[in-house]
Amino acid sequence: MNQTTPPETGHAVIQSYLKTLDSSPGVYRMLDAESRVLYVGKARNLKARVSNYARPSGHSGRIERMISETATMMFLTTRTETEALLLEQNLIKQLKPRYNVLLRDDKSFPNIVVTKDHSYPQIKKHRGKKVQKGSYYGPFASAGAVNRTLNQLQKVFLLRNCTDSVFNSRTRPCLLFQIKRCAAPCVGKVSEAEYGALVADAERFLSGRSTKVQEELATQMAEAAEAMEFERAAALRDRIRALTQVQTAQGINPRGVAEADVIALHMEKGQACVQVFFIRANQNWGNRDFYPRISGPDVSEAEVLQAFIGQFYDDKEPPRLLLLSHPVEDPELLAEALAEKVGRKVEIAVPLRGEKAELVEGAARNARESLARKMSESATQAKLLDGVAEAFGLDGPPQRIEVYDNSHIQGTNAVGGMIVSGPDGFMKNHYRKFNIRGEDLTPGDDFGMMKEVLTRRFQRLLKEDPDRDKGLWPDLLLIDGGAGQVSAVHEIMVEQGVEDVPMVGVAKGVDRDHGKEEFYRIGERPFALRHNDPVLYFIQRLRDEAHRFAIGTHRAKRAKSMAANPLDDVPGVGSTRKRALLAHFGSAKAVSRANLADLKAVDGISETLAETIYNFFHDK
Repeated sequence: MNQTTPPETGHAVIQSYLKTLDSSPGVYRMLDAESRVLYVGKARNLKARVSNYARPSGHSGRIERMISETATMMFLTTRTETEALLLEQNLIKQLKPRYNVLLRDDKSFPNIVVTKDHSYPQIKKHRGKKVQKGSYYGPFASAGAVNRTLNQLQKVFLLRNCTDSVFNSRTRPCLLFQIKRCAAPCVGKVSEAEYGALVADAERFLSGRSTKVQEELATQMAEAAEAMEFERAAALRDRIRALTQVQTAQGINPRGVAEADVIALHMEKGQACVQVFFIRANQNWGNRDFYPRISGPDVSEAEVLQAFIGQFYDDKEPPRLLLLSHPVEDPELLAEALAEKVGRKVEIAVPLRGEKAELVEGAARNARESLARKMSESATQAKLLDGVAEAFGLDGPPQRIEVYDNSHIQGTNAVGGMIVSGPDGFMKNHYRKFNIRGEDLTPGDDFGMMKEVLTRRFQRLLKEDPDRDKGLWPDLLLIDGGAGQVSAVHEIMVEQGVEDVPMVGVAKGVDRDHGKEEFYRIGERPFALRHNDPVLYFIQRLRDEAHRFAIGTHRAKRAKSMAANPLDDVPGVGSTRKRALLAHFGSAKAVSRANLADLKAVDGISETLAETIYNFFHDK
């Protein structure tokens, strides 16, 4: 009988690469026997760095484990160490190696934009690429921080937030004018010059010159009162109060730091929290906490911060100054790499005294408190998952629970929703929605909808993660329903060749209320949990979240379908021709009833297109 010799791993494998390496800078990858990337690193001198790994001793436990699993290595040489650093962080984000520090939940941050492509500029929230012409201010830590600031800025500066199409179609002021949130430039309540002055004041405030704006408003208020224009004076007073409220809501507003990101790290028991405060225009524009994945307790603060900064600014523009709580491994190289990305100087500092040190201490305190809360929540979640395993007879606490629900109104706009929960709570970036596509489904057929959702879900899993080693497979399925639903889902899973994923049906009891749920499993009698069992509350919370997500998705789909115009689906009819048809006939319904001769009479509609439109509606 032939036996496959296991592949060689460890120091000897790494040693074998030394004879082909030179002293060039570059990036190296360490892979295991199944070609999974274990670690990505950069080096000023590849040969020297790899020779360190080839040494049989002197490594930490984490590095020793990594070396013992290494079966192959890959190398990319670069012209400079700076290029190597940039490439390293890019590869880490793409490949997510097990032994690297990895930034998780890295989302884009919103900005405020004052548009410059209209004579009456609009102020609004913006997220993503800065493609629209305008002045951008940010980043803000969250959408909530932007919305609060915009809300107050509208009170102060009365700038419009409506789209250009709405602006151009107004014939009378909207509600925002009535509640003193907009100057109503759409109907000429303010001249272009007066509105331009308001825009300039808003931009001065967003650029950090709020004191000057406040002084000018106070002067105007005094002049209005002296001229006995008491209504105008009261309006200016309200604007000054709103401006003060903006400044108060921002909390710490450093005098000596115009533009910086304050980045503080706290590590405890193998976990880490990084707190980032955004200081722009001498104003605090919010903070966000991050929990990077670290692969062991022997990872240093310097390594975590260096990796975090490299990955965090991979797709973001760094400010002119980074204030850190701990030194990083190579601050000059990191600053040079960031400067090369953004095209200007970036300074990295670890302040020890003064206002900057106070800012860092405040961020560090937030990081410490945030990590303590998260560890407490994780401990509670771990107990709940242990309870779930015991209640449902699982082999161990589930690391991934998937909960499914459907939503529709008499079968219309049907959607399925999947929410996911794990050791850290709800995993919202793993939520999925399923637009029900089955044309042969009877309206309201919940079994048919569930079959479509689960079939699509597990066919994709079988294709993307057949070996079940990417953490995408559920350890438990929760189904909203009783014995019938569980039996139907079991048949679906058998059809897919997936029979080893545990599933539980959650059905409301005889009185259909919380606390009397019954649980169903294949081949077993239904059972209930004690009404005060924490596991019962946990399951209720999961089911409620799935219901909330499915209903929200359904409402969004229904709203979109209600706003849709049937002309949008006609081939060859774009926005210009759609406007021409609506102007001629008055409505899409009238277009659908029009005869061919009338369609041909519309300006801009050719004979061929008229036939296409006519056939589109009459073939149906």
